[in-house]
Amino acid sequence: MNNTEKYQGIIPAFYACYNDDGTVSPERTRAFAKHLFAKGVQGLYVCGSSGECIYQSKEERKVILENVMAEARDKVTVIAHVACNNTSDSMELAAHAESMGVDAIAAIPPIYFKLPEHAIAKYWNDISSAAPNTDFIIYNIPQLAGVALTIPLLRTMLKNPRVIGVKNSSMPIQDIQMFKDEAGDGHVVFNGPDEQLAGGIALGADGGIGGTYGVMPELYLAIYRAAMEGDRKTALDLQYKADRIIYALCSCHGNMYAVIKEVIRIREGLELGSVRAPLAPVTPEDITQIQKCVNMINSVI
Repeated sequence: MNNTEKYQGIIPAFYACYNDDGTVSPERTRAFAKHLFAKGVQGLYVCGSSGECIYQSKEERKVILENVMAEARDKVTVIAHVACNNTSDSMELAAHAESMGVDAIAAIPPIYFKLPEHAIAKYWNDISSAAPNTDFIIYNIPQLAGVALTIPLLRTMLKNPRVIGVKNSSMPIQDIQMFKDEAGDGHVVFNGPDEQLAGGIALGADGGIGGTYGVMPELYLAIYRAAMEGDRKTALDLQYKADRIIYALCSCHGNMYAVIKEVIRIREGLELGSVRAPLAPVTPEDITQIQKCVNMINSVI
């Protein structure tokens, strides 16, 4: 039986932390890791979409994970996203993640070329083989990857004993129920879309991994707590508040993660840098909206 308890709860997707010149910052990475687990989150999801992984080199991703692990080891669950758009690089990152002692690795399917399911399964299983003692999490995000996890593909992957579950970021909340039902006991399904955490928990999600968790972890911890306790009214009220903040964060010229990092700077005094091109940084015109986001978060936390 797999140990799934460590995968339950709120797991923020870790933001890339850059120096002012745009290089990866070990110091800011460590400071942000300490900040998040001090908030009481269950774990950290490192080098995923919110971590701008597709715009980083293998070496940069290794540096990020090494510095997260320097602070988070034995304190919180760490899941390292290791997928690159080729198998060899992904396997290298998987082996490195295992050497760092992460709890699990995760991977999106290969993007751009539309591959048959047997090729996707081989890609994931090859990655898993490079970290043979580490749990593997399928990352389903069809709106960005261009391919969706199907039940037949999940069945194939469940033959791999290292597959612990699915990070589901598809928008149909029914997918959580389907994947949970198919995988069965000893496996987990994470709610991905931040806007539906309360609904995802209601349909059986074990926890959530989200891109806006890092800017307001207290709010998502409260949503999770209320949902798990069956307090539907509170869970929905808090979810609506989180959703309004998400919509506000997405209403700037700059990319949402650039906005989030500025909000964190203002609220928490943490410097995380900006975002990596081609993602758009914040502009002077965004300042009023950013302050609105700060005020909205302050009003509910």
